[in-house]
Amino acid sequence: MLPISVLDLAVVRSGESVGESLQNSVRLAQCVEELGYKRVWYAEHHNMSTIASSATSVLIAHVAANTKSIRVGSGGVMLPNHAPLTIAEQFGTLEALHPGRIDLGLGRAPGTDQVTLRALRRDPMSAETFPQDVVELQGFLSDETRVAGVEATPGKGAFVPLYILGSSLFGAQLAAMLGLPYAFASHFAPAALTQAVEIYRREFRPSEQLSEPYVIAAVNVIAASSQDEADEQYLRTKRSRVKRFLARDQEMSDAEADALLNSLQGQQVLGMMKHFAVGTGDVVRSYLEDFAAYADADELMVAFQSGSIDARVVSAEILAEVWGLSRLT
Repeated sequence: MLPISVLDLAVVRSGESVGESLQNSVRLAQCVEELGYKRVWYAEHHNMSTIASSATSVLIAHVAANTKSIRVGSGGVMLPNHAPLTIAEQFGTLEALHPGRIDLGLGRAPGTDQVTLRALRRDPMSAETFPQDVVELQGFLSDETRVAGVEATPGKGAFVPLYILGSSLFGAQLAAMLGLPYAFASHFAPAALTQAVEIYRREFRPSEQLSEPYVIAAVNVIAASSQDEADEQYLRTKRSRVKRFLARDQEMSDAEADALLNSLQGQQVLGMMKHFAVGTGDVVRSYLEDFAAYADADELMVAFQSGSIDARVVSAEILAEVWGLSRLT
């Protein structure tokens, strides 16, 4: 079986506070660590009332301090929002505190809208320098800074492993050129998955960090003790998603949400959820095996989409059992 990891979206569910959401992230991380998952990642988003991982490095620090061995990282930090030196210092600090456990996944998108981008004091054109910023960041985290007279402390010599995140061909080409692992966001942007992976593998150039291409593919999962229960959770997830994207989380009945799901816009939202394993353990395992082959993946990163933390823990436990993960002793 391929290694399997977790992308925790730190979603603030209806009726939860931000604090409760973050406590749930710690609980899930502790659970998947014990079950034998490889890593848990958090993504940078801004101005979204339902996602609590905007201060990504702070959340990583808290989760790493409350776990013992699982790798913890970003999936990802949106580098156009930050100076490379700042990220090097943050993740250099994390690596110093938790040696050998920190990952730094990097994305090119702003992780928000244009108005919020201005509130972040970032230049809308900063994404255009993403490749150069990645190389500069690499330098700060190695022994050879690319900016004469400037070194990251903490950061220098930390060699935190970098990962390029993407949902398009651009990220695949950049990851291949720099010889870095490539993580595809197929849990919400499935369209270019196979083409991007093909380009990445074909154009990959070995680097100090990586001798052969390495692909991580993200996929949604709901696992339950019965198919009916999994299907019911899936329906609730679809309703929640369409409310979030099309109705700005305004109150609406299930019937209204279902009508929205059946609209053209609703179908487009559902298209973002194309790669989704739903069912009992055996059903989920079979789906993920097929998906891994389809994605030509070296590792799967699952996003558990059940509405409650208890249900997400159950999903993690069921998947760990059918995937043959080894519990910590």
